[in-house]
Amino acid sequence: MKVFRTLVKTESKLALRNMDSILFGILFPMALALILGVIYGEKPAFEGAGYTFLQQSFGAVAAIGICATGLMGIPLSIADYRHRKILKRFKVTPVSPGLLLFVQVAVQFAIALTSYLAVYLVLKLFFGYKMIGSTFYFLLSYLLVAIAIYGIGMLLASISPNLKTANLLCSLIYFPMLFLSGATVPYEIMPKALQGASDIMPLTQGIKLLKGFSLGLDLNNLMFPIILLSVLAIISFLVSIKFFQWE
Repeated sequence: MKVFRTLVKTESKLALRNMDSILFGILFPMALALILGVIYGEKPAFEGAGYTFLQQSFGAVAAIGICATGLMGIPLSIADYRHRKILKRFKVTPVSPGLLLFVQVAVQFAIALTSYLAVYLVLKLFFGYKMIGSTFYFLLSYLLVAIAIYGIGMLLASISPNLKTANLLCSLIYFPMLFLSGATVPYEIMPKALQGASDIMPLTQGIKLLKGFSLGLDLNNLMFPIILLSVLAIISFLVSIKFFQWE
């Protein structure tokens, strides 16, 4: 436990010094929430809808923090340590791959939660946002989405032999998910063909889950994202630990 606390304390300080996590993980979602609020205000999501556009979009904007910290923060931090031979020194200490990855997940998830709260406060204080569905189930689904996306990030961190490869892999996965999953461009306004391509992305299914619980939709319609994300999380976590490279 002492090793875990020490690692968390150190990694938290390093994460706060990294402006990329703050910029893309917290400030960008806040700015997007503010822009959407100014543009759409109390407008309904579509004609005859029982909820507003902002209520429909809350889950998507809240997921940006998960996307940024999971697909950029975790793998690039581990790859940087590998590049600078820091992992090689960890190898001869009591720090296991699982512990090192778990600490990264804990620190990045704290940033994601800060992003979620910031987005909520922006919409609540300035635009009167109110969640229709259950906050409890929304938070549970938020945790599931985070675990699944962080599993992908851990996998990228484990298999990237150097920082250059990690940057390439992260960019190839992060930017399509950010712009095509519905996180920034609403899924509902995408052409059908683009929606079909978007549906294969884990973050798309995660956003559907978050939207479903925030809007109080029928749980039966949300079972596919729940099962998919759960399976993805288990597989990616196990594979990332098994194939973790110290150097």
